[in-house]
Amino acid sequence: VQLQASGGGLVQAGDNLRLSCVASGRIFSSSAVGWFRQAPGKEREWLAAIRWGARTTYYADSIQGRFTISRAGAYNTLYLQMNNLKPDDTARHYCAVSRSGPREKYDYWGQGTLVTVSS
Repeated sequence: VQLQASGGGLVQAGDNLRLSCVASGRIFSSSAVGWFRQAPGKEREWLAAIRWGARTTYYADSIQGRFTISRAGAYNTLYLQMNNLKPDDTARHYCAVSRSGPREKYDYWGQGTLVTVSS
């Protein structure tokens, strides 16, 4: 599976942004596809994930209520709608696929897209 994230950019605090992730290759219905971010000097942080078949969603407490993960109907496209962005959201955002589960080991990674939020 290959993943390509896009949609990042420079925005102001309070703005909204939608990230996209296109996957090539087969994603099994039992797999989970998730979003992570990594800010400079910080560890990678899991944000959200979705069970590919059931579309059950999971969120980190830190972004609950502001971010929404979803997938396009019949296409291998994942989204992360980010609302009311804050400067602390500045990070490179990655999409990834886990063959195990939403909070388990992730096996395939994209190269990420940079989100910069100015105050």
